[in-house]
Amino acid sequence: MTISKEQEAQILRYHHVEKWRVGTIAHQLGIHHNTVNRVLSQAGLPKAVRSQRPSMIDPYLPFLTDTLSRYPTLTASRLYQMVRERGYPGGPDHFRHQLACYRPRPRPEAFLRLRTLPGEQSQVDWGHFGKLTIGRAEHALMAFVMVLSYSRRIFLRFFLGAQMANFLRGHEAAFTAWNGLSKVLLYDNLKSAVLERRGDAIRFHPTLLDFAAHYRFEPRPVAVARGNEKGRVERAIRYVRDHFWPARQWRDLDDLNAQAEAWCNGWAMDRPCPEERSLSVRQVFAQEPLLALPENPYPTDERVEVHIGKTPYARFERNDYSVPHTHVRCTLTVSASPGAVRILDGGQEIAHHVRSYDKGQQIERPEHIEALVQLKRQARRHSGQDRLAQATPASRTLLSQAAERGDNLGTITATLLRLLEDYGAAELEAAINESLAQGVPHPNGVRIALQRRREARNQPPPLGIRLNDERARQLVVSPHDLSGYDQLQAIDTETDGAAEAMYDDQ
Repeated sequence: MTISKEQEAQILRYHHVEKWRVGTIAHQLGIHHNTVNRVLSQAGLPKAVRSQRPSMIDPYLPFLTDTLSRYPTLTASRLYQMVRERGYPGGPDHFRHQLACYRPRPRPEAFLRLRTLPGEQSQVDWGHFGKLTIGRAEHALMAFVMVLSYSRRIFLRFFLGAQMANFLRGHEAAFTAWNGLSKVLLYDNLKSAVLERRGDAIRFHPTLLDFAAHYRFEPRPVAVARGNEKGRVERAIRYVRDHFWPARQWRDLDDLNAQAEAWCNGWAMDRPCPEERSLSVRQVFAQEPLLALPENPYPTDERVEVHIGKTPYARFERNDYSVPHTHVRCTLTVSASPGAVRILDGGQEIAHHVRSYDKGQQIERPEHIEALVQLKRQARRHSGQDRLAQATPASRTLLSQAAERGDNLGTITATLLRLLEDYGAAELEAAINESLAQGVPHPNGVRIALQRRREARNQPPPLGIRLNDERARQLVVSPHDLSGYDQLQAIDTETDGAAEAMYDDQ
């Protein structure tokens, strides 16, 4: 326990002036008696000997010390079961407290300060910096950190997740920023680097091995439980947390990475180099030789095979991206960069979208949807025309002449299909022929011909009127002779004239 200088002065005054005992001082100041003993020992006073009271564990101490000497890692719960079987009457909490005083302590290990040659080694690790919400999706905000072990130059780049593609993109961005790379890259036992480890036998991730072969560096993992071997990158992450991250304001991920790049090239480069305190990191880095970069960068785009169902969309990262309708029921390849999603059919690109980091979104290109809509319209129109031509062959001539006039064939087809349902194939065929004979290749001429033929036969209106009463369906409405209305109008005119004459006479 750490206490202030004022408390240390109080402990010494209470002990020398007030002559208080250790337990009294600890009780009054609310601290542990071991802290009081430590302060008194540092002042040159002998440690106060506290009276030891008999404990329930005393009869079992020979058994416990012997067992712990042979099995030093045996858990307290297992030892408690063993002493309970031998008659120990105490509870588990008291037993654990007493056992801690007798458990053998491992001898502390001393570590040598590791030094590396210029350009020899870099250390790589991820740092977790909370979560970032984009729309309805929540992403882990991960910081990729690489540090040169000699000059201690830091590279920092933030990503949404620690996937292998982001891991490789972080490497390439660091190599580009430094215009080179070290001979050895040291990794913790990350899943992105080490797939399996059995003692000294290591199975690296095949993608990382291919990446290392491309840039000609040696990937090397640290030993198990040897965090001191990668202390430089851990201190670099701590340095980022203490000097870059606090009170940082940023709009989006691009803005955050722009600020991180400026910080790495400015403040972090001008700090004193731990290896040479008289020089800055910038000055030491200028003297550090690095391996040259190859001409072509390593492809870091994510590639995923997707199966397109009956709807023209490819599912990638909880979002749907549109594809041409000609590629439904096919297996395609999604190639994704941080800003774009490309959908490939073999080596041919069939769709290109802006990448979305939201979830549950449909990202569409207007031409994909419009092509599908036109296809459906044409399919419906051709289906109706085929049905109409099969029932009334004369409709082909009418549609052909209507097309020459520039009329809308879809509307004409739909109207003729309704007339076909109302009047039947025979009547519609005859009406179409009559309308064509009069030079009217239009549904209005066909409708007039159908009405004239129905009235001539004194037939009821077609069932297409959809009357609910059966008697109304059978009702025949004949047009009334309007000549009587003309006679009434003539009589009304004569009457009005006579009334006007009488009014003038008066």
